[in-house]
Amino acid sequence: FFCHSFVSAQSIKEDVFGLNGQIEHKLAFLRKHVPRDTNLLLIGHSIGCYIILEMMKRDPELLELDKKAVMLFPTIERMACSPQGKVMTPVLCRLRYAFYLPIFLLSLFPERLKVSIVRLALRNFYAVDTSIIPATVSLINVECAANGMYMVSQEMRLVVERDNATVRQHLSKLIFYYGATDHWCPVQYYRDIRKDFPEGDIRLCERGIRHAFVLDAGEEMANMTAEWIFDD
Repeated sequence: FFCHSFVSAQSIKEDVFGLNGQIEHKLAFLRKHVPRDTNLLLIGHSIGCYIILEMMKRDPELLELDKKAVMLFPTIERMACSPQGKVMTPVLCRLRYAFYLPIFLLSLFPERLKVSIVRLALRNFYAVDTSIIPATVSLINVECAANGMYMVSQEMRLVVERDNATVRQHLSKLIFYYGATDHWCPVQYYRDIRKDFPEGDIRLCERGIRHAFVLDAGEEMANMTAEWIFDD
């Protein structure tokens, strides 16, 4: 299922839309715009959790945290081996180009029609957050879609082993929150990390919140996260 790549390490580093390029972009932003003595609070979701761990490893002094770093539904290991990864890896690595033309054609539709299509696609969600509709419509763009699918194809290849050394180094500052029905990081991944780090703050969702919580549980997730942070 894995994507094969023959590019050099230097070209990967300069690949701004790839996974490594995005990690370096976040570090560069902090170095340029955030004073070193700033107390940072980091909240990651999905691949954002992997990015946070990588940032901590690459520049631990820059990311010396005063408060917790919250990892929501963390895809930090074995992405291609997850139930969703097994389906999406061949699609993203071999077939993603087939999606460019339909996305381009959709992007030509009038804005009102694109809004209707998005609403139709989200009709099965019980309590969809209507604020996501304009954001979703803005993603009907072939360049955005191509860059997104390209980065995810790299994630399938590069996110393999959990970085236990970095997790152990910062464990007292990390909160992990796993989904009970998450097909990107299944419950077995939660059990494995709990076994490896029994002293860590590693939680399993009991509220039935989905991986893509922004669709219908964004406010609930935000309130929970705020409680964890302020209780620290």
